[in-house]
Amino acid sequence: MAKDSYFYALGRRKSATARVRLKPGKGVITINGKPAAEYFAESKYLLAKLQQPFVVLDNVDKFDVSAVVSGGGHEGQTEAIRLGISKAMVVMNEDLKSTLKRSDLLSRDSREKERKKFGLKGARKQRQFTKR
Repeated sequence: MAKDSYFYALGRRKSATARVRLKPGKGVITINGKPAAEYFAESKYLLAKLQQPFVVLDNVDKFDVSAVVSGGGHEGQTEAIRLGISKAMVVMNEDLKSTLKRSDLLSRDSREKERKKFGLKGARKQRQFTKR
């Protein structure tokens, strides 16, 4: 494998999209040019969520991750990056697919916010009915 080659995958969740590059390294995770700890400074839970694919495969601190993520909030972005990492691992080694699938890390969570409809207060909530 060439020195500057990497494995690429796309991850999505809600309205967040993450383009993930995975290459052998020391376990550095960079998101939009910032270290992950700085990008998700307020939550250690989100950082742990990012590490899930590596923990499941016993590959902690063996790969560097570079992600460009846009849209959504921190939770959606984290899950989009996590899916991207998992998909990139499968691109790298097809044998890891069954392990990641069993851990439910390869399925895209397709739930998105439903749009507000005309004449209603929200997506489905209606005004209160009054008979008189």
